[in-house]
Amino acid sequence: MEHEHRLHLKTLIMVCVMVMCATIGDLMLKRGMAQIGAVELTTSGILRAFFLTIASGTIWLAILFLIGFMFSNMTVLSWADYSYVMPASAFGYALVTFMGMTILGEKVTGRRWLGVGLICIGVVLVGRTNPRTTQVIIAEPAR
Repeated sequence: MEHEHRLHLKTLIMVCVMVMCATIGDLMLKRGMAQIGAVELTTSGILRAFFLTIASGTIWLAILFLIGFMFSNMTVLSWADYSYVMPASAFGYALVTFMGMTILGEKVTGRRWLGVGLICIGVVLVGRTNPRTTQVIIAEPAR
């Protein structure tokens, strides 16, 4: 029982790290791309956007946070079920919606908030289940 409690706690912490890294990374990516402007789908437009992107500190900061998301995602997937981790991390959608509204000034309709509310209900339901339902088999070293 103690092992299950520790698994649940460390999974919850890593899912929170995942959500924070993804949210901040996505927010910074949006801000950086807004600074660059609309990308024209021409050879010169794509090249212009590419060079502006690699010169943007905001984009590089976003990439660092998204790498943090990737590492925390890989870590938590090493000990918890995929069917637990991905729905539990969906709380990030609510956070992204809120941050888009408050920081980026985006308009969020009631219908969109209703969808976000349904996602949050699903996150709560998934969060109340055991993070691992499968037996983990650790291979013994070859002799």
